[in-house]
Amino acid sequence: MLSANTRSAARPGEALLNRAEPQQSVAIVDSLEVTFHRNRQRLPALRGVSLEVNAGEILGLVGESGSGKSVTGMALLGLLPRTAEVRGSAVVQGTDMVAATENARREARRQHLGAIFQDPMTSLDPTMTIGRQISEAATSKDAALELLRSVGVPDPERRLKAYPHQLSGGLRQRVMIAMAIASQPSLIIADEPTTALDVSVQAQILELLSELRTRLGTSMIFVTHDLAVAAQIADRIAVMYAGRIAEIGTAEQVFSEPRHPYSQGLLRSRVSLRTDRERPLATLSGEPPLLHDLPTGCPFAPRCEHALQACEEELPRLRPVAASTTKATSLTACIRAEELDQIDHEEAASWGPVATELAGYGNPRDLPLVMDNVHKSFTVEKRFRHRRTLKALRGVSLRLERGESVALVGESGSGKSTLLRVAVGLTHPDDGEVRIGEGEPPQIVFQDAGASMTPWLTIGTLLEERVSSASRADRRTFAEQALELVGLDVSIAKAKPRELSGGQRQRAAIARAIVKPPALLLCDEPTSALDVSLAANALNLIGSLRRRLGMSVLFVTHDLAAARLVGDRIAVMYLGRIVEIGPADEVISDPLHPYTKSLIASMPGAQRREAPTDGEVPSAIDVPAGCSFRARCNRAVSCCATDDPTLVAVSATQRSVACHNPVSS
Repeated sequence: MLSANTRSAARPGEALLNRAEPQQSVAIVDSLEVTFHRNRQRLPALRGVSLEVNAGEILGLVGESGSGKSVTGMALLGLLPRTAEVRGSAVVQGTDMVAATENARREARRQHLGAIFQDPMTSLDPTMTIGRQISEAATSKDAALELLRSVGVPDPERRLKAYPHQLSGGLRQRVMIAMAIASQPSLIIADEPTTALDVSVQAQILELLSELRTRLGTSMIFVTHDLAVAAQIADRIAVMYAGRIAEIGTAEQVFSEPRHPYSQGLLRSRVSLRTDRERPLATLSGEPPLLHDLPTGCPFAPRCEHALQACEEELPRLRPVAASTTKATSLTACIRAEELDQIDHEEAASWGPVATELAGYGNPRDLPLVMDNVHKSFTVEKRFRHRRTLKALRGVSLRLERGESVALVGESGSGKSTLLRVAVGLTHPDDGEVRIGEGEPPQIVFQDAGASMTPWLTIGTLLEERVSSASRADRRTFAEQALELVGLDVSIAKAKPRELSGGQRQRAAIARAIVKPPALLLCDEPTSALDVSLAANALNLIGSLRRRLGMSVLFVTHDLAAARLVGDRIAVMYLGRIVEIGPADEVISDPLHPYTKSLIASMPGAQRREAPTDGEVPSAIDVPAGCSFRARCNRAVSCCATDDPTLVAVSATQRSVACHNPVSS
């Protein structure tokens, strides 16, 4: 194996893969190729990836699903399947995790490597207590207790006795981090560790990982599909596409002035608090290529608006490209990288008005949804003469106007999804009133589109079920029209859900909801499981259909940027109550409730006037007396301990807040 300095001199521009000052490399990936075999097809997941991770450095790996990020991490962990065809090397602290024996790889993992995965629930043993699982990595109960303290787990003595299902998502991820740092590894592979988390918990985890890097000197490979998240934590960023590195440079350079059209497309597709909400989002056209049918030349050429004939003929290599303003230099695999900043991008036309006359209302004065003082509880434990109830909704009142879109925002456990299920009639309230306008009944689009579809039925059959009263010919016509409305080819009707990509499944789920356009469309986190580019397409689609079909939309999300883009109004929920509601831009620019302000401060890249809220959402089983947010609030006053505030109108623009001591920027 060549030394780091020798390898840097061996290839033009390779020295740029290291930091400016010479440092010892913790990991070196050299010309790594990984090919899987499925259904007699070769699937090249990695095609000549080379990169280095320096001591104490965080390297971000960014790209859409299927780009090769996780496969790179698995190669460094020595966890590639035995059936994979592997060439090249992935060396961690002197051990080649590709060529070494299984015993040597196991020893390297024990001494030098840690791993944090996206879903800690599938990584933790549900039959073992947290203490027992951490003790296996930390060798003793005392060491396990200290590890939990070091990663900020509150009341660690009690958590040691808990099982994974008894912890929140944020606490489970902290437990995974504690296990990852138990042996004080040289390198941690963090594979999408914040994707499934609320924005406030995400901010806490990112801060914790940065703190651990500083405290322990541990290097890290941070895998994510969000450039903004990577820029917040990483020193350098490598953008991957179709199994290759498209661009690699400092985090500041790649985020502020990317030189590859794919990096630029990812950045434009991202929703921020400053995105122009009057226009559709800029999106990447098409989808990533299929691994068994990769193009001969640049793999991004079929989706690139700047592609030339030469791009389709030859695979571009990484080469040094200087930024035009910052003068920083990155390695970029694009033959037109120097020209891209001179090419203007056309802005999409502004959104048109909402065609409310198209919605199927019986009475023009009907509102699509009215909820008045709605309560909903669930029994979670029932013993002799003792019952514990979870208070999911506690006196929620909400009404939607015709053609209006309202975004519900809040952390997990705030009651957003329960409110949607009550609104659509899947769950009946314990108390209060829910009124649905006349016309087509409400339809709901779920977070996991694949799980919401019958797997053995074709997409066409699933769509035609919604119009079963029509003739066979009309059912087929309605299904084809719905597919065309969501931008899918009519041939998709013959496919089954498993044969579609994630973005196609989400579009098919929306098509099923609008075969007969409802007066009210409910969306439960429809973009949280999608890549940035696919999420942008889904948000544009929902906005377009709402305006074209005249639907009202109730949109649940934990992303305030997406809420601002989709909603005319934003309703912020906390522990079963709406604590603030008002016009979207006003809620974002001038939040009145401390919880809303904290959520905004947690957004990646936000200008933080105050720290994000710390701690977890209290259990809805034992809701504290008084204001339920006071334990996490730095503005609590004496009456907060006894009096639970209700929504009070504060302006003529439909602004209301439930707080004894509201704030304003």
